[in-house]
Amino acid sequence: MKTKLFMKAKLFTIFAVFVFALTSCSDDDDNPIGGATELTVFNGNITGDAIVSGSTINLTGPTYVKEGATLTIPAGTTITATTEGTSAFILVERGAKIIAKGTASAPIKFTSSTQRSGSWGGLIINGYAPLSRPTEASASTGQTEISPNILYGGSDAADNSGELDYIIIEYSGANINDAAEHNGLTLNGVGNGTKISNIFIKDGADDAIEFFGGSVNVTNLLVVNSEDDMFDFTQGYTGTLTNSYGIWEAGFTTNEADPRGIEADGNLDGVNPSDVAQSNFTIDGMTIVNRSTTASGIMQDIVKIRRGATATITNLLIETNAQFTDIIDFTDNAGAGNANSNITYTFSPESLFNEALVKAQGATITRNATQTGANTSVFAWTGYTF
Repeated sequence: MKTKLFMKAKLFTIFAVFVFALTSCSDDDDNPIGGATELTVFNGNITGDAIVSGSTINLTGPTYVKEGATLTIPAGTTITATTEGTSAFILVERGAKIIAKGTASAPIKFTSSTQRSGSWGGLIINGYAPLSRPTEASASTGQTEISPNILYGGSDAADNSGELDYIIIEYSGANINDAAEHNGLTLNGVGNGTKISNIFIKDGADDAIEFFGGSVNVTNLLVVNSEDDMFDFTQGYTGTLTNSYGIWEAGFTTNEADPRGIEADGNLDGVNPSDVAQSNFTIDGMTIVNRSTTASGIMQDIVKIRRGATATITNLLIETNAQFTDIIDFTDNAGAGNANSNITYTFSPESLFNEALVKAQGATITRNATQTGANTSVFAWTGYTF
């Protein structure tokens, strides 16, 4: 009798575990992949903690990591967008996290099956960190470019959206409409509790990286052949970018109207010049190189700080041919100039330097031949030849 009772109890326990497992992995129309703990494809809503299964995974449609969920991508994983344009991207929403920690020998790669610029929508991370806004008491939120129903921003400067380390992002920059495009890496209101380091973004159709407000810090960033801006800051960004290198190679072409090395706005698109908490960021160690010899390889400005933005930039090295309009330009700022901005840089070759192309409008701009720019040795893991 005891044996039979024991066997019945054991069978009941196994059955209960089996039912629980089926329930935990069930899908529904609103949660196509969120219930699973292992992902074999990116497409739909991830609503629970999930980890990529296998070393390769396809991105076949819009993918949203929903609030409360954590997406983990192991070192060495390759994510390939097989669907083109705005229907292929990964968006980490406010209150969600992405943990993508590659290594120097096993980086994580986001790529496209077509291997051409502008073929997918890149990686977008939304956080609860502050943005520029009409008053201190105003709501500090913005609408994600792909949908007005997905918000970013808030009041937590230390918000944590996870970690990115040893990441490659290539062939991104899909066009949303005439006023908005995807970037390689878009950081919307991301807080400084988020860790981002060792990032390589190449062959993108729009900006390589854009900061929409927030306070996140980024270390060791390499940008190669971005068709619009290399480094873009707007809407009240207050973090620090450390050790960054951006380059246009000799055969590079672009159809963008006003590409830049650095573009910075104090408020979103300059439409709210009286905003409080406008962009006030730091760049420490940066090299911007333009080797393009093509007719379209003309950089509008190498550095453009405008619309109320304040920047402190130290150890900036500019290496360029004659393909630029201005070297450093502050002249489009709202209000009474930029007395709080400070840039220390060097320019090469000296034979192309023109003092008239440095427009300070109150900023302190110092040309100093001892500036060395970014430390390129930390980018050895990318295999890029400088």
